[in-house]
Amino acid sequence: MPFSELFDGGFKKRNRDHFASIVRVAMDDGVISDDEKAFLDRLARNLGINVEDYKTILKDYKSHPINPPSSYDERLERLYDLARMFKVDHHIRGDYEEAMLSRISVGLGFHKDNVKYIVDKALNLVGDGVDLDTFVHEMKNMNR
Repeated sequence: MPFSELFDGGFKKRNRDHFASIVRVAMDDGVISDDEKAFLDRLARNLGINVEDYKTILKDYKSHPINPPSSYDERLERLYDLARMFKVDHHIRGDYEEAMLSRISVGLGFHKDNVKYIVDKALNLVGDGVDLDTFVHEMKNMNR
């Protein structure tokens, strides 16, 4: 069996579902801008989303569940991707957008009691232009 086949199934499904969550954020205003499209294209490549799946997800993104990652680092990586989408969308501080990101964050496994603080911190870090490693480090150390 080729090595790539070891990651079929669950791994690819999680990536598709994660990608669909980000498409939800991009489609919040009903339109995908050029910047959002470029971001989605890069993310699709990084997640191994093929062209067929990409088109299917764009048409039917709401049918994909938000599957929470089992590790905290993976949750933070997904939150980073979502927060970056908000930055690209130029609507980082809108009440509706923050509420949507909060709902998706709870779906990713963050506790609803502190999700507002987590989302605010994530959006501030991404707004400051930090990279993924810095984001994860700062998010893990935000209560210290």
